[in-house]
Amino acid sequence: MRRFLQSGHMANLEKHYHELLGLTDGWTVTKVELEMANLRVEIEVEWTGPRVVTCPECGEGVPLYDLRDERTWRHLDVMQFETLLKCRVPRCKCPEHGVQTILTPWAGKHSRFTLLFEAFAVRVMQACDNLDAACRLLRLNWSQGNEIRKRAVERGLAQRKNEPMEYVGIDEKSFGKGHDYGSILTDLVGKRVWEVKPERTQEAAKELLETLTQEQREQILAVAIDMWPAFMNAATEKMPMAQIVHDRFHVAKHLNEAVDLVRKQENRTLLKQGDKSLVGAKYLFLKRTENLGQEALTRFEELRDSKLKVARAWAIKELFDDFWSFEFLADAKDFFKDWYRWATHCRLKPVIQVAKRLKKHWNGLQGYILHPISNATAEGFNSKIQNIKASARGFRNFDNFRYAILFYCGKLDLIPARFNFPQKS
Repeated sequence: MRRFLQSGHMANLEKHYHELLGLTDGWTVTKVELEMANLRVEIEVEWTGPRVVTCPECGEGVPLYDLRDERTWRHLDVMQFETLLKCRVPRCKCPEHGVQTILTPWAGKHSRFTLLFEAFAVRVMQACDNLDAACRLLRLNWSQGNEIRKRAVERGLAQRKNEPMEYVGIDEKSFGKGHDYGSILTDLVGKRVWEVKPERTQEAAKELLETLTQEQREQILAVAIDMWPAFMNAATEKMPMAQIVHDRFHVAKHLNEAVDLVRKQENRTLLKQGDKSLVGAKYLFLKRTENLGQEALTRFEELRDSKLKVARAWAIKELFDDFWSFEFLADAKDFFKDWYRWATHCRLKPVIQVAKRLKKHWNGLQGYILHPISNATAEGFNSKIQNIKASARGFRNFDNFRYAILFYCGKLDLIPARFNFPQKS
């Protein structure tokens, strides 16, 4: 059953929806239809303003041309009623830009949702674990929700200010199956993802850094990156005055991999001799001792105090952790010299290889003493990004992956400006 609300009730509703939709002069609510069976409210809006309108491209006053076919926008529900707005939006004829559809005050360009609905939808998406859950609450399909999220990010990027940045980090993250990677630029002080690009190549890293202004790049003091040549080359080219800092977490990763490789090789040798000392011992040497249970800790201490090769590799790896605590470059240099001598004379090939790699990248290691930064912020984002991936069950489209990361990790102003009310603390 359709109910047409007229006379005094209609006048009140017109005023109510005119204010609720933020309609400016020239737009008029002409009809409100209530469909009880479908739990739906339909609002019709018409342009009743002057014959001279504003061109959306240049902002000049130009003559009205015609009316488009009727379009529909989803608005916030009224009680339990789905609310739709309908309008034949005018087109203008600009001497420079030709025939153009004028902008409406209730919705963004190409959107099928009102700005108020989009503002609400963004809040719901931010509160939900994943897009699917938000779409169920909002009664949207996934594509509609994804489009709202995409527009929110584009709106946030358009409004983002190019503030000075002192420290940035470049890291990588897989987004699909196999070797599908993306490169991520992080503002380490602002604790936000600045931009994401596909692949982990030198060109991708250069494109990331080019999203910063020249002035921003000149103000950056240091960049935290792994020993990946592509990232280092891009940073050197685009920010020649910035100090490269090799991230301590990636250094620890290389050392842990060397210890684990020594364990694997030694375990195979011992098993041939019938010795099962290292069976199931992988995580004893990879986890921090404070994270081991009592039984595991007791076994680890026995292996650590043995004459096994893996125990020696672990000791070399642990000693290097002291490097990060030095305040003066001369002290750090003396320490590294002594550590390097021990590591390269330990007769453990995986450890020797990592030690030589660290020496080759001494400039990035000493960078930490000068600028003690790390990609810990990026690593924290990696955990959040992994949750985003898991909840989305992977991303087939890199653009969707990028928009999701920037939505949740970019600290962008995602809400349409006129509905960006202060948040309760």
